[in-house]
Amino acid sequence: MNKSPVYGVKAVPIEKIQANAYNPNSVAPPEMKLLYRSIKEDGYTMPIVCYYLKDDDRYEIVDGFHRYRIMLEHKDIYDRENGCLPVVVIDKDISNRMASTIRHNRARGSHSIDLMVNIVTELVESGMSDAWIMKNIGMDAEELLRLKQISGLASLFADKEFSHSWSVE
Repeated sequence: MNKSPVYGVKAVPIEKIQANAYNPNSVAPPEMKLLYRSIKEDGYTMPIVCYYLKDDDRYEIVDGFHRYRIMLEHKDIYDRENGCLPVVVIDKDISNRMASTIRHNRARGSHSIDLMVNIVTELVESGMSDAWIMKNIGMDAEELLRLKQISGLASLFADKEFSHSWSVE
């Protein structure tokens, strides 16, 4: 990477922006009210991180879904910003976009265990190794194992060798 994406912020009409299908982050109503107030009082101080979908001429959110939601749900913000959100674009494949979303979320706060299980399942099924997942999502081996166990999917353990806990005599 030559230069950080934040140096290329552009105003994108909200109609050209869409949520991703994998974001495990959730924000409680009191925090959403605070986010609205923050955007109302201070404006958008951080851009929405997106991936550009060339075929659709749309932007898919990697980070910033709740800031996007504020504009969707509050006409005063939409009007003030002329229906545009500040966007920076990253160019990564889907597995790396998922990892980016998780890194942004984990650096900031909490997110849903169920959705984390879904992401781990999807990454494993797409061929990502445990080492890749731990490195790119910032998990330790124990946390990754717990998420795999919660999923209940035997396929997530396909590359592991297990010893027998007892033997028949």
